[in-house]
Amino acid sequence: MGYYDQDYESRYKRQKGNKGGYFLASLLGVVLGGLIVILAFPKLVDYHILPYDVSPSEQAGGDNESAVKTQNVAVNVETDITKAVDKAADAVVGISNIQQTNFWQGNASGQEAGTGSGVIYKKEDGKAFVVTNHHVIEGANSLEISLSDGTKIPATLRGSDVWTDLAVLEVDGSEIETIAEFGDSDALRTGEPVIAIGNPLGAMFSGSVTQGIISGLERAIPVDINQDGVVDWQAEVLQTDAAINPGNSGGALINIAGQVIGINSMKIAESAVEGIGLAIPINYAIPIIDDLEKHGQVNRPYMGIELQSVNEIPSYYQREALKLPSDVTMGVAVMRVEPNSPAAQAGLAELDVIVEMDGEKIEDTIDLRKHLYTNKNVGDTLEIKFYREGKLQETTMKLAGNTL
Repeated sequence: MGYYDQDYESRYKRQKGNKGGYFLASLLGVVLGGLIVILAFPKLVDYHILPYDVSPSEQAGGDNESAVKTQNVAVNVETDITKAVDKAADAVVGISNIQQTNFWQGNASGQEAGTGSGVIYKKEDGKAFVVTNHHVIEGANSLEISLSDGTKIPATLRGSDVWTDLAVLEVDGSEIETIAEFGDSDALRTGEPVIAIGNPLGAMFSGSVTQGIISGLERAIPVDINQDGVVDWQAEVLQTDAAINPGNSGGALINIAGQVIGINSMKIAESAVEGIGLAIPINYAIPIIDDLEKHGQVNRPYMGIELQSVNEIPSYYQREALKLPSDVTMGVAVMRVEPNSPAAQAGLAELDVIVEMDGEKIEDTIDLRKHLYTNKNVGDTLEIKFYREGKLQETTMKLAGNTL
């Protein structure tokens, strides 16, 4: 009330003879001022502008030692992302690739040669099944998974496929509680938020979660299977900017509903490149996973031929050995035919050049494998156009089942 005291003193000096008028004017000012404060700042009345939890007696001028209480406030930070992670995280496991090491004394010992990630996708008859990458388990003498709580369980390899970079493991299911749910990777849209879960750099960062978006769909990435410097396959993958690092391989890429829509596979690791992670679409992976779990291998159509892309053959041999017309520079040369194979039964021979299958142009071995692996099944009929001694011919082949 400091302002009121000063005003009163100045008015008293100037208006000594008008005390009654001053009193009424002052009283009216106080009432109006109070109403303005209440209307403009109603919360101040609710909280009394006093320390928290001050008693009425203390407000009236009682004990000056008012008790001020403190509280720990829990902020609710649950979001769609945290819900998705809660749903899927425990289904993502670490995988240890244990290989035998020979010491100079002649003793042998199993040591961890590498680590990766995997996704528990099924539990049945006391067993659980884990999908991961082929390159995570390659060369292992034994395998082990690590659950999110640190429990380690020995794993058995059910099957592995180098072409799609997928593998399936089997473990005892008694300790397994959370199973991943598969989503629909065909329904994904560019810009859709996704979350990568895995174990980058091993156990130290197990269960790491990174967030990003779908940066691209149906990316075709060249893959050199046998490391001979020649591209053998075009991997069809999802592109994401969610951080994927060594050890994330085989882990889950999930959507905002906590469903697995991809198996993290690789990243483009170049000094000028940042934020390009790649994952195998789950719709593409599911039939591979089923074959590996049930048969130990992918039951692909089998031709029984050894192949080489024409564009990898010097032009001199294209004309002299293959006898190709000058305007034919693409196709797949048959370098060898296995006896009694579907190719042999269809009449194909060494140095034939395949240029078309089922009306689809075949320019190299990647095109041929893609046509077989994605469009055909065991037992299907394949219509082939090929050059022999410079002349275009046709044949029909019935595909058998095997791995190419």
